Amino acid sequence: MSSETENRPDENPNNEETLSVAPEATDSGAAPSVDEKLRSELESANDQVLRIQAEMQNVRRRAQRDVENAHKFALDKFVSGLLPVVDNLERALGTIDDDDAAQKSVSEGLQLTLKSFVDVLASFKVLQVNPVGEPFDADWHQAVSMLPNENLEPNSVIDVFQKGYTLHGRLVRPAMVTVAKAQ
Repeated sequence: MSSETENRPDENPNNEETLSVAPEATDSGAAPSVDEKLRSELESANDQVLRIQAEMQNVRRRAQRDVENAHKFALDKFVSGLLPVVDNLERALGTIDDDDAAQKSVSEGLQLTLKSFVDVLASFKVLQVNPVGEPFDADWHQAVSMLPNENLEPNSVIDVFQKGYTLHGRLVRPAMVTVAKAQ
């Protein structure tokens, strides 16, 4: 009996049946789940990369827009400081009597100075807002007073006390105006 109980190479010592599985069969069963997992991770990583690239592009655009605005509107305070000089030149011209020969040369000098000043401002995209006869717009005008006027429609600008100015289309100072009111 001892010879019968001895292990034979083709028999299991515990008399249990064993299934031998080929290595290909094991890998083929697990491979789709690993492949699917790797593909989903790859897709997730690609999505994340695309989102990060889009966000970086948005950040670049915002930064570029901020730099452009900084260049455009850097002169805002400087222009605000110079506008009273233009106003004073206009007031000085308004007080000079053009019929007086002695004041005529002063008037011409002031007119040339004012013109060159306004031209320099215009070269830097600083434009006057002079709305005489136009409808009143609270975004661009500041009403100082209202007067009855039969010749103009209600809420039309009758007179401009102080011209307004824009820098690159953005209001630096509103025009101070008199507005027609309904009678």
